[in-house]
Amino acid sequence: MLYYLYEYLTSHGIHVPGLGMFRFISFRAGMAVLLSLVIALVFGKKIINFLRRKQMGEQVRDLGLDGQKQKEGTPTMGGLIIILATLIPVILFTRVLNIYIVLLIISVIWMGAIGFIDDYLKKIKQNKDGLSGKFKIIGQVGLGLIVGITMFFHSDITVKRKYADAREVSRNNVEKNFLPTEKSTVSTVPFVKNNEFDYSGLLFWMSPQEAEEWSWIVFIPFVIFIVTAVSNGANIADGIDGLAAGASVVILLALAFFAYLSGNIIFADYLNIMFLPNMGETTIFALALVGAVIGFFWYNTYPAQVFMGDTGSLMLGGVIAVLAIILRKELMIPVLCGIFLIENISVMLQVAVFKYRKRKYGLEYAQNNRLFKMAPLHHHYQKEGYHESKIVNRMIIMGVLLAIICLITLKVR
Repeated sequence: MLYYLYEYLTSHGIHVPGLGMFRFISFRAGMAVLLSLVIALVFGKKIINFLRRKQMGEQVRDLGLDGQKQKEGTPTMGGLIIILATLIPVILFTRVLNIYIVLLIISVIWMGAIGFIDDYLKKIKQNKDGLSGKFKIIGQVGLGLIVGITMFFHSDITVKRKYADAREVSRNNVEKNFLPTEKSTVSTVPFVKNNEFDYSGLLFWMSPQEAEEWSWIVFIPFVIFIVTAVSNGANIADGIDGLAAGASVVILLALAFFAYLSGNIIFADYLNIMFLPNMGETTIFALALVGAVIGFFWYNTYPAQVFMGDTGSLMLGGVIAVLAIILRKELMIPVLCGIFLIENISVMLQVAVFKYRKRKYGLEYAQNNRLFKMAPLHHHYQKEGYHESKIVNRMIIMGVLLAIICLITLKVR
């Protein structure tokens, strides 16, 4: 909004001292992260008190974990803090008509609404199961459809790839090092040379032109899968104070860095990566979300004064997935979102091994010989006697290591 004000005033010959700073993505990103952090810190306490007055406290199931019952009554739905603290700076400091920003705002509202309905049913309607799993899946698939269709068909979503011999083309005008702007389903494959993968290549029995035209058949379902998997992964990780928030900050910082590099043609040329026109604005969004999550983290660290609930966890996972997709970094998710992945896998393995042992050896054996003492994985370590603060801190450290590995892929190919 403020950027458009700057453009309007400048076009009419009105020059306000300092307003020219709004030309720079770095300045607007810095202002966005600062404002989102302040909003979360200042209004977070007010929202927590409001949720407490409305008796939106967590009803804790007895899982036999140390300190578990002390969390009874802690306000949930704290994801509202993150959503509020993100959207205000995004509206103020980004070019909100940018198609990527539109997609991300839709993702925040869409997934936040699904999580809010789930939390509302649990707390207000006293429905312990909340929103039915199938309706959550329908919501996640719906967002995946919106993102996939927009990415494939919208005319403003394009890429510029470098010539094979780009280093010999031009040193003075880096734009000449890139092929013309094109619509493409190309993505980035980490850790390999010539690391571009086009979904149309999966339709190998078609001619190149036909494969490009029909690549949406494989691209859109893959987008749906990613959105569903990552949002569920973040949701599962939100079972211990600070874990989902802390891991999300690390992931979002890495994605913000990728967004800045991919949206700047000079850096894209230097690093020999795809240039994504109009992508720079997503840096502002990602950093606004980082500030909001850090502000929420202030109240969510052990012992938590508020839980984000599905309102926050589903939203964070969905937005992270959408960010990775629009940045053409979705194939990096298993590494970058490794904490969410292992949490997901631990649950699936626990269920699969239990069913197998129950079928082969009987129910009693299966109950007494589980793969993990409890799933997800963070509960297993709690059962092992680790304090939850230590579990969270070590998982965040692992998340930082994974993020660094992803950043190294810019040079290791």
